[in-house]
Amino acid sequence: MKPKIIIVGGGAAGFFCAANLNTSKYDVTILEQNADVLQKVKISGGGRCNVTHACFHPRELTGFYPRGNKELLSVFTKFQPGDTMAWFEERGTALKIEADNRVFPESNSSQSIIKVLQDEIAKNGVEVKTQCAVIEIQHLDNHYLIKTKAGNYTADVLVYTPGSSPKSMKIIGELGHKIIKPVPSLFTFNIKDDLLEGIPGTAFENAEVSIPMLRTSEFGPLLITHWGLSGPAILKLSAWKARELAEINYNFEINVNFISEHPHDAVDLLYVAKQKESRKSVGQLRVFPITNRFWNKVLETAHVDAQKQVSQLTKKEVQAIVTNLCSKKMRVSGKSTFKDEFVTAGGVDLKEIDFKTMASRVLPNCYIAG
Repeated sequence: MKPKIIIVGGGAAGFFCAANLNTSKYDVTILEQNADVLQKVKISGGGRCNVTHACFHPRELTGFYPRGNKELLSVFTKFQPGDTMAWFEERGTALKIEADNRVFPESNSSQSIIKVLQDEIAKNGVEVKTQCAVIEIQHLDNHYLIKTKAGNYTADVLVYTPGSSPKSMKIIGELGHKIIKPVPSLFTFNIKDDLLEGIPGTAFENAEVSIPMLRTSEFGPLLITHWGLSGPAILKLSAWKARELAEINYNFEINVNFISEHPHDAVDLLYVAKQKESRKSVGQLRVFPITNRFWNKVLETAHVDAQKQVSQLTKKEVQAIVTNLCSKKMRVSGKSTFKDEFVTAGGVDLKEIDFKTMASRVLPNCYIAG
């Protein structure tokens, strides 16, 4: 009789593990609490599935990770983005590298990735049990008893990939693992500010956002949303400072430079425009790489009449415009909220995982990932 492997969690980690197991040696079952599997794969990358990142040097790759980069070095030395891309392409799913080095399926649909994973586990004869929420796991002698709402299962080997829900952390904690309290790690900032009102969807190619309280800043694309600010610059800040932001309850001040120009340089550009385009209305000026919509919002917030001639701009008005563009202070009062956080910082203490195999150092025949 073949040893029984139970994989708890039907997400990307669980499916990829099952797709690569030798099922001639093992009997493999995936337990998923929801009615559908691979739900986060489906919605990742805006429904296109950001499969991986085109960085093929393990040491450089670990630099993108806010935590655990030392531990991940051995992992990426064994299996890195190039291997991931090869794995999918060998199975007929073509991938593409976009300008920012994100990797997506050429189909621009996450369904392409889902199909490969589902086809592979079907080929391997892996059984998938949905609506099978795990309630408790017990380690008994040389096996595991997995209690679920749909019945009990036994396993010779346990692979734990359920994500970061409080319930899943509680279950593995009760088995003896130390749990570092998870906090959100990839989220947008909720901001109420006149400058952002009524212009969701406005984007900036390269902005700088800083959090003075934490002495940190990030550069990158920025996006105005219905709730405040998002985009890579914001998401990087939320990832690198996840724990610090949780500690201050997501209430803090940020400083935004929408155009990544030094304020003195921006002032100089406006004075040059005053000389060269003096007869234009201020609303017609095109000095900075921003949308007309945002420029007019800046003028409105700075209390500058868009109809007045550029030559009539006062020193005070120029300074007000530049302040809104280059050093706008805004209050963050919360973060984007979802039923389950997409990415978290925390979970099983990294010291309790052997990163050469992803095996638990606490429990025998137990592997933790995802």
